[in-house]
Amino acid sequence: MTILRARPASTLAVVAALAAVTATGTALLTSPAAAAQGCRVDYTPNQWSSGFTANIKVSPGDTAVSSWTVTWTYAGDERVTNGWNATVSQSGATVTARNMSYNGSIPAGGATEFGVQGTSGSSGGAPTGFSLNGVPCNGVGPTPTTASPTTPPPTTPPPTTPPPTTPPPTTPPPTTPPPVGCAGAVLCDGFESQTGSTPSGDWTVVSPDCSGAGTATIDTTTTHSGSRAVRINGAAGYCNHVFIRSTKNLGSVGSVRYGRIWVRHTTAQPTEHTTMMAMTDAADGNKDLRIGGQNGALQWNRASDDATLPEQSPAGVAQSVPLPTNRWTCLEFMVDGSAGQLRTWLDGSAIAGLTADGVPTHDIDGQWYNRTWRPQLTDLKLGWESYGGGADTLWYDDVAMGSSRIGC
Repeated sequence: MTILRARPASTLAVVAALAAVTATGTALLTSPAAAAQGCRVDYTPNQWSSGFTANIKVSPGDTAVSSWTVTWTYAGDERVTNGWNATVSQSGATVTARNMSYNGSIPAGGATEFGVQGTSGSSGGAPTGFSLNGVPCNGVGPTPTTASPTTPPPTTPPPTTPPPTTPPPTTPPPTTPPPVGCAGAVLCDGFESQTGSTPSGDWTVVSPDCSGAGTATIDTTTTHSGSRAVRINGAAGYCNHVFIRSTKNLGSVGSVRYGRIWVRHTTAQPTEHTTMMAMTDAADGNKDLRIGGQNGALQWNRASDDATLPEQSPAGVAQSVPLPTNRWTCLEFMVDGSAGQLRTWLDGSAIAGLTADGVPTHDIDGQWYNRTWRPQLTDLKLGWESYGGGADTLWYDDVAMGSSRIGC
């Protein structure tokens, strides 16, 4: 996925940002302008022949905001049809996104994310003119006012303005870049304590439905870090299920669960349905919430009714991504049992098609919300489950789970 950094706004946009001046020419420091000092808006698209989705990350910079309005301009014939985590509208080529009731507050140094879905034709290009609360972002700012010769420039910032070196809050919201490591995680395991060839101790080998030719072993030749990882030889055909299950009590994680798993595999995901991670849902008849693949891309699947996220339409699958082969990949997820929401990151990038935001969206989570979903997850299983053709060899390492985002 290519991350497009927004281009600087035009000179006309800068002039507009300076419209509020006094008769003497002194700039009025309005609240939105102050809030957007040093702001960034990062636009990450996922495009196909007739449409697109995009994840937009908003960072206000040095000063917190209590609400936000983000605008940008498309270069071609893109038309936004819906959005998530924001109220989105479009007039001509200009798009306006406003915060929801739950994500309007962003601390200094923090960030939040929202997304859009739309259609596009033959023309297009990188969007431009990003602004936050009316002030240009991504390095474009107001033209500095020339100080009077008799008035020396201030040598210190006003008392109410934090210096640029002020660190962000020590407890960032879930949408900010997470710390690296396992601080606060209930489960944090790089498998270094394993002494035999078969996973044991904090892990046990299980075959939830039936067993076949699949195996789970400790590997010392292919690791993400340290000297050990778990290797899963996933066999083709139905009933070759093999997993390792954590023996830790994960009930203390709470209703909001964050997971981080480093995974590597050898074979591109097939058209048939497969599973590589599963969690028992006590609120759904102890059936599994599982993530794996179908139609060549990552998908979440609910075992109780076989609902998928995203929906398995061409447009839905296009909003997911395949799991890269022959390299270590960081898979992160968040499941909010109270709100019935789910988010997924791959190597730190949010995946629009693997997001259930509470509002049914066609091709994404419309099928997922065909009934009320309030999961109560109780365990963690890593391995391989095939429901048709296709075999794979997988490795898992540096697994963590806790009540806040852990990071890659």
